[in-house]
Amino acid sequence: MKLHIGIIRGDGIGPEIVAEAVKVLEIIGTVFGHELQYEELLLGGASIDAYGIPLTEETVHCAKQCDALLMGSIGGNAKTSPWYKLEPSKRPEAGLLGIRKALNLFANLRPAVLYGELKEACPLKEEITAGGFDLMIMRELTGGLYFGARATQMEDGELTAHDTLTYHAYEIRRIAHRAFEVAQKRRKKVTSVDKANVLDSSRLWRNIVEEVAVAYPDVTLEHMLVDNCAMQLVKDPKQFDVILTENMFGDILSDEASMITGSIGMLASASLNETKFGLYEPSGGSAPDIAGKGIANPIATILSAALMLRFSFDLDREAAAIEHAVERVLQKGYRTIDIMSEGKEQVSTRKMGDLICDEISQIRQQSFE
Repeated sequence: MKLHIGIIRGDGIGPEIVAEAVKVLEIIGTVFGHELQYEELLLGGASIDAYGIPLTEETVHCAKQCDALLMGSIGGNAKTSPWYKLEPSKRPEAGLLGIRKALNLFANLRPAVLYGELKEACPLKEEITAGGFDLMIMRELTGGLYFGARATQMEDGELTAHDTLTYHAYEIRRIAHRAFEVAQKRRKKVTSVDKANVLDSSRLWRNIVEEVAVAYPDVTLEHMLVDNCAMQLVKDPKQFDVILTENMFGDILSDEASMITGSIGMLASASLNETKFGLYEPSGGSAPDIAGKGIANPIATILSAALMLRFSFDLDREAAAIEHAVERVLQKGYRTIDIMSEGKEQVSTRKMGDLICDEISQIRQQSFE
């Protein structure tokens, strides 16, 4: 199979961790017989340095010609980087918002997995996390409060700020369909999170999700208020399979979920549109303070590549091979500094990528559950 992948190396540690993910994709291509073609694209700070803006029309055009995008982290140090002396619309993160909108990437998937081998890194009590957990947060990414009308103006002699939270039924319907489809590949349960006791937008959200659920009789649906969900994530994360929620709630809950896995360096993410196209990136930031030191954890980016194989190319076996390889490396006691614990062997960014590649090279197209 031919895979045409856009590569956005990003800023800070981005180029280092993307290099390891590409290396893993190459070994997957060798083992499973796929041809990979890459298109190098600039976004964020790297684009500002080259073109003066965080996202160019050429990048958008080239991205649309690819089957999927693999991206490193975007941004820099807000206190010291000259990028943050620019107006907000020209800063690195504006490029990320811009490409999401240009490519209609409305569905954000963030798996939160606690591997049994990393239970010591989790801040929760051992009786809560014994055996690990595996949940998926499905966040609507292009609507809601972050994209609504906003203004700060004088009213009756006082500065007053307005942010508008708007959702259309079609926006809710399409993300709900994606959530149920993902649940069908997992444990067949969707928890729809809202604030329906207060917000009209949440009441519409709940009604549309219930309508969509009828088409998926094999998937269990439950509703949960967002404040309760935040509590339940730290009380009993094993109860969740797929958490479906709107943009702002998903932003907050996905960060909470990343914390209880022990390290954000382990968390992949995917942003999908209505086709098979998606943008895949680690959930963490660009960590400019450790850029170039060879100590960043590449696993989140490598697992993002696995998500890409699964959701954009329907290569479930290849994705499982990467996930299995990551688990095997952790079982053997290898760690980057962010997940290091007593008695384990600390390795560099590059070495972690090499170890995962070594595991994949031994697979010889086995089947994985």
